[in-house]
Amino acid sequence: MHGSQQLSLFNAHYDERCFLPIHIYEAASGKPVAVILRPGKTPGGAEVRAIVKHVVRRIRRHWPKTRICWRGDSHYARPEAMDWCEANGIDYVFGLAGNDVLHAQIRAAADDLCVRRAEAGDDKRRTWTELRYAAKSWAKERRIIARLEASSRGFDARYVVTTLAHAPQPLYETVYCARGQAENLIKLHKTQLASDRTSCRSPRANQFRLILHTAAYWLLHSLRAALPAASSWAVAEFTTLRLRLIKIAARVVETTARIRIRLPSAYPDKVIFRLVASGFAPAGP
Repeated sequence: MHGSQQLSLFNAHYDERCFLPIHIYEAASGKPVAVILRPGKTPGGAEVRAIVKHVVRRIRRHWPKTRICWRGDSHYARPEAMDWCEANGIDYVFGLAGNDVLHAQIRAAADDLCVRRAEAGDDKRRTWTELRYAAKSWAKERRIIARLEASSRGFDARYVVTTLAHAPQPLYETVYCARGQAENLIKLHKTQLASDRTSCRSPRANQFRLILHTAAYWLLHSLRAALPAASSWAVAEFTTLRLRLIKIAARVVETTARIRIRLPSAYPDKVIFRLVASGFAPAGP
């Protein structure tokens, strides 16, 4: 926080006052879907359901037959959101916080994994299993995938809840763990575009700041998409694009018919700049 902004709350996990905005991205392209300012606390079930419902309805308005799958961490594994998704034909894969009931169901598999790792002398071993589980707040049992890992440092278990029918290992490693890419997208939005500069007092003004930063994200995302797919530019971070293609010295010469940009002869990226500029500029006479 930068002061006494409205909606700022103290969060014990971060040990400071903060916002906890929700970032939603389309997984395949990295395009932003929604960035919503919210208080610095874990979202409740009604809030998650409202956001999921709103975003799905907007998507369905344009692509009524597209299959939608939500992926998120354990904050989104709320019964209200899962019930709504199941009632409306929406798939999901959410992280799930472990508890004594889940740990008890995997104890036999966990003991076997630890013994086999110790006997083989391996530094680390993993296995995956699935089970049926219903928390007290859930209306029914749901499919749970458990990732079990035994190493020289101890034992660790992670869980996801899902409607998908994939085998446990690819569902966890390929489908769910790809959620880590969202952290990189948030880094582009927050660190490289300074979207954490929510320094206005009013939450409406700070939400508008997030909209402006998201517009900047779209511009740089579109710029990167126009670059050759087979080059390193296609995966360049926004800071690289800004430093090498935008923040460059040039002389602008305006005439009656056109505007000329004269780049320095020593500019190392003039070839890619010419390619991008010609692609975005309208066709000449």
